[in-house]
Amino acid sequence: MPRSASVLGGGTIDLDPVAFEASFNMPLVHEAVRAELNARRHGTASTKTRGQVSGGGAKPWRQKGTGRARAGSSRSPLWTGGGTVFGPTPRHYTVKVNRKARRAALRSVLSMHAERESLAVFDAGSFSEPSTAQAAEVLAEWAAPGPALVLLGQDEAAAGKSFRNLRDIEAMPVEDAGVADIVGAASLLVSEAAMRSLLARAGARPAESQSEEAA
Repeated sequence: MPRSASVLGGGTIDLDPVAFEASFNMPLVHEAVRAELNARRHGTASTKTRGQVSGGGAKPWRQKGTGRARAGSSRSPLWTGGGTVFGPTPRHYTVKVNRKARRAALRSVLSMHAERESLAVFDAGSFSEPSTAQAAEVLAEWAAPGPALVLLGQDEAAAGKSFRNLRDIEAMPVEDAGVADIVGAASLLVSEAAMRSLLARAGARPAESQSEEAA
């Protein structure tokens, strides 16, 4: 029996079996999440070695006869203001994940939400202007546990502004949502336009193309 999701406002929608009936592949999801989180790191931490710190050209004191330990430079790592030993330098943390692997990981997390019945669809076009009260009514009707992730299409900014002030709710364009965002949400609320984009990203055919081929 195909899986379905609730449509807020009434009714249900049959979910695409390719995108929402895949088995959960934990190693693949871990690989995709790790790559996404690493890509968000700036990697700008930087320190200077003793050769890069200014000063320290003259020997602080003569080698013998002072009673103090030998010192060749005031920029030694042992000194205050000296260089850093094995400190961080600018780098990138990106990890390559193949396109097929990314799609399979996305199908895994979407299928997880479908299996848990923590996925719902709503009409974002009903938000003619930003309204937090209207967004709260939509979520109250759904009564799903938080934190929840709301995925929206490109032209649904009004709905995004309506959800962003609610507690434990994160709204974002569907193009910006990664596997890490979806798997980290307890509930997933998707607009009708965003659902089509999700199907395309997961490697499934949108309902429109299937109906056209059948005709």
